[in-house]
Amino acid sequence: MCVGVFAKHDLLIQRISIFNLNLQCRGTMAELRLSETRDLTRIERIGAHTHIRGLGLDSSLEPRAVSEGLVGQLPARKAAGVILQMIKDGRIAGRGVLIAGQPGSGKTAIAMGLAKSLGHETPFAMLSASEIFSFEMSKTEALMQAFRRAIGVRIKEETEVIEGEVVEVQIDRPAVAGAASKTGKLTLKTTEMEACYDMGVKLIEALGKAKVQSGDVIALDKASGKITVLGRSFSRSRDYDAVGPHTKFVQCPDGELQKRKEVVHCVTLHEIDVINSRTQGFLALFTGDTGEIRVEVREQIDTKVAEWREEGKAEVVPGVLFIDEVHMLDVECFSFLNRALENEMAPILVVATNRGHTVIRGTNYRSPHGIPIDLLDRLLIISTQPYSEDDIGKILDIRCLEEDVEMSEEAKVLLTKIGVETSLRYAIHLITSSALACQKRKGRVVEMVDISRVYQLFLDVKRSTQYLMEYQSQYMFNQVLAQEASDPDVNS
Repeated sequence: MCVGVFAKHDLLIQRISIFNLNLQCRGTMAELRLSETRDLTRIERIGAHTHIRGLGLDSSLEPRAVSEGLVGQLPARKAAGVILQMIKDGRIAGRGVLIAGQPGSGKTAIAMGLAKSLGHETPFAMLSASEIFSFEMSKTEALMQAFRRAIGVRIKEETEVIEGEVVEVQIDRPAVAGAASKTGKLTLKTTEMEACYDMGVKLIEALGKAKVQSGDVIALDKASGKITVLGRSFSRSRDYDAVGPHTKFVQCPDGELQKRKEVVHCVTLHEIDVINSRTQGFLALFTGDTGEIRVEVREQIDTKVAEWREEGKAEVVPGVLFIDEVHMLDVECFSFLNRALENEMAPILVVATNRGHTVIRGTNYRSPHGIPIDLLDRLLIISTQPYSEDDIGKILDIRCLEEDVEMSEEAKVLLTKIGVETSLRYAIHLITSSALACQKRKGRVVEMVDISRVYQLFLDVKRSTQYLMEYQSQYMFNQVLAQEASDPDVNS
């Protein structure tokens, strides 16, 4: 009797262990599937300024301490907010703004925050000053194209649109393949009327591509046949128990089905230049091989845009042209910028530099920031200050969240001290490398030992310079004098 009881007990234990093993396998498979899904959905690359969402200002243009990815630099962000508001109001054009400060003080970050705050409708063109010398065109032509890339044109036109809620879609397919083309009927309604339209092959294909179904609110352009799905009708909101996050519910249109609507197309002057400069100019917009554009073409386009403005068909939107490392431009480029800012259709020019009193490129004259005095007098100057230790710690916290790295408080304190003693950029570079070191030891949270390991592996500028001074005789083409190598003040 006891033997039978023990046998049943052993069999029960075996079944329980097999059940637990199956649960573990299912849990492991679920974790694998979740990790695979997470890896597939997050394929974007993380850049130096991907964490910036705006300037971090409130409704009264007062900067918050930490907001929208920006930390500190309150006076500079407030000044940028005033410039932003003037751009949105259309009260400023053909002006210049200089953002000057030490390396790593957030000059490019403020410019990127300005671009994000402007939105998609305001053109924002960005380039580095050294790019001007690498284009296969003259320097002034490259600057002119950059200027016109930063000027938008809103072209307005009226078109007839059929807008309503889809009641029913009937498609008649032929019984024999190839015997006749497909035909169908589309029933639309508004709050006041309902109508049925006959459909041809093209309209049926357009409905299929847009995945239109009963209950959708659509807009049909009569001229081009383009179908735009505006959303689902609120009357059909209870058709499904659950809907996706991208499902948008809208009201059923009122009035008549057929309406005249004003459609606005937003393009830049550079795109209009390229399209009109050659036979198939629109293809050059995708290839980037625009070449030099003749002055006559631009003059004709400016005349046409001016006519559209007088007739109310178009509106010119001055955008922003941001030139980073502006001290790399030469005196010819500075002369062109000085003259181009006087044009009536000039954008807002924002430049940044980290140079002090230095030589103007192409001359032997020295000037503040390496910019000629006459151009410097046209610029509104925004100054950035070095980050404090508290600001560096907050920036590193934001970057850890952006790079999806979990770090202990002790490691963050150590990384902040490294950022204060070396540079903020060097400390940011250590975040991902320390996370890889943590994965190497099969840890989940980055600790101080991981920071110390990557700090020993990768040198900062000061330690690298000291190493070069110690072993300068072993390098080729060494030009450091022995007196400089022995003088500690020079090394520091």
